[in-house]
Amino acid sequence: MSAHSFSPFADHATPMQRKTSTRAATQRRVYGKRRNNAARAVFEERIPAKEAPPPPTKPDDTVEAIQSKLAEITIREEPVSLPAEAENTGEESQPDDKDATPKPLSPASHQSDNPSPQTFPEDSPEDPKPKPYETMLEVRISAKTSQLTSSKPPKPPVIPSTERRAPRQKIPIGRRSSGLVHDTKANTYVRPILNEALSAVASQSIQKFSTWASRSATMFHVAKLAEGSYGEVYKLHLREESCRPAVSKSKLAKLQAYGNGVFKVVPLRAQSGPGSKKFTTIDEIVSEVKMLKYLDPIPGFARFREIHVVQGRFPESFQSAWDHYKKTKDDCMNPNPSSKKAYPDSQLWAILEMDDAGCELEKFSWASIFQIYDIFWGVAMALARAEEYALFEHRDLHLGNVCIRSNRPDGSMEPPTDLEVACHQSSSGFGASSLETTIIDYSLSRADLRLADLPDDPERVVEIASSDLDKKEIFDAIGRDEDEILLRNTYRHMRATLYTGDPAETEKPPDIPGIWAEYAPRTNLVWLLFILKNLLKNRKPEVPQSAGPAQRQALAPCSPNRKLEGRSAKGKPKAKDREAAGALVKERQTKDLSMRVSKLKQTLEDRMKSVLELLDIEHGHEDMCCAADLVAYAMDSQWLAEQDFF
Repeated sequence: MSAHSFSPFADHATPMQRKTSTRAATQRRVYGKRRNNAARAVFEERIPAKEAPPPPTKPDDTVEAIQSKLAEITIREEPVSLPAEAENTGEESQPDDKDATPKPLSPASHQSDNPSPQTFPEDSPEDPKPKPYETMLEVRISAKTSQLTSSKPPKPPVIPSTERRAPRQKIPIGRRSSGLVHDTKANTYVRPILNEALSAVASQSIQKFSTWASRSATMFHVAKLAEGSYGEVYKLHLREESCRPAVSKSKLAKLQAYGNGVFKVVPLRAQSGPGSKKFTTIDEIVSEVKMLKYLDPIPGFARFREIHVVQGRFPESFQSAWDHYKKTKDDCMNPNPSSKKAYPDSQLWAILEMDDAGCELEKFSWASIFQIYDIFWGVAMALARAEEYALFEHRDLHLGNVCIRSNRPDGSMEPPTDLEVACHQSSSGFGASSLETTIIDYSLSRADLRLADLPDDPERVVEIASSDLDKKEIFDAIGRDEDEILLRNTYRHMRATLYTGDPAETEKPPDIPGIWAEYAPRTNLVWLLFILKNLLKNRKPEVPQSAGPAQRQALAPCSPNRKLEGRSAKGKPKAKDREAAGALVKERQTKDLSMRVSKLKQTLEDRMKSVLELLDIEHGHEDMCCAADLVAYAMDSQWLAEQDFF
């Protein structure tokens, strides 16, 4: 495999920022596999309590069953002519005496009480000679029915089935939800963010901060994890005891999976008035959310869940978490959310939901070379995947934007023991520490987002998501200590890489509008060099492993044959001799294992020093143009195995 087998595409887009371009793009694939999908929001609506099954009803006793039977009855009505005297007097006309004998009733008249279905075709031919059993009884009824007296109440008229109206459907009356903000101007302003939401509730409208937080207040405990210039990060911890009796088992399982998530709370820039010249813009949030969603399939990148827009002050649960962080941490620099001078009552917030990626690298104490090896190459391979998939540059990959977590069953992040290293399957040494890395925070990143992927269409629409870093005022800052000086120099090396192609030329050139939309993947190497220097320089001393004294066994009764240990058969070793021989063999095995592990440690140390030389700003390898080139070089040099990447 050549060093350029992972090189990104040769074509480049014209300079633009958050604009749409149409150009040819080859088919891209994601290298590596995700372990599981990201959990989605489960309390968009209030979680219902366990519902009892409805009581069983008899089908024949329901109103619907009776209506269906009545609908089957069809009765043909014919007008009856009334005599003039009956109309004038309003009395029922009596027939003559000679006609007083009533005519026999037809069988149909007797069956009128039976609600069985009957049909009367209108176009049936009439028989000129009616049969005796078809004779009908003629009854004359006066027009004034109010004067009739009868012991039985009159029956309601029967409506033919053809004229029967369908039962009126119950149409739910929509009502304005108290949890939504019905401000047309504000909703129009943040509509680009709402369009990126996945759920119906989050995409509908701005939500009240207090109402949104109340959906989880009784089931989750809120804790603040970190903060930055962008905003703050919070996490929800499930309260299983309080929510277990209130929800079903399936809902509780979803809540448990959902609890391993973080919430990035970002104040949004106001459209006008106070706050219109600070905080994060709508376009910046939209760009970050699009990248979160687009890079979600790539191993080593954050998992996106949802985006919300809320309005108002911090609710009690989030404010309490902020206050606790202020008391217990020394890096709380953001203003108090309860301060009206810092945030107005109408402040808009964007809340990004993501999977919990673990601990930030700057807050982790690493000591073993196995940890350094896994952290560095985990980040490098993630960047290589993103370069091939989306022409991605992070552009802000400091130690706070790399998260690590352990894949051990107990979640331990301690350095691996010699036995764990020996039992590791990979021949390259990668993965022995059981640490996984995740790249987060794409607010300053650049990527190609494919909007359409039609195999028959060679021209595919690609949107370039980027941010103008020249407006961020991050290149003129001077560090206060050695670590901060290294960070500020890295920003300047990155800018020089984009502007001139040479990271060593740190003299600031004139700003070029739209240049930050260009693709310069060598900036990823600049940040990888920054990470590696910090990993090697700031590691803690590694505690040497020792076998130590054997663990004491639990107290047990003394064996009655203990005094007879020295009495063994002739030619057989005694028990003490066997124990001594076993201990000697074990000591030799432990020593051999330690020697092999020490040799592997020195090998990994040498590899990391070689990477420092390859990525050196002034004397680095000329053919190293992106993270994919570095990963390809590592595979050719057998520093990484194919199964580590693929």
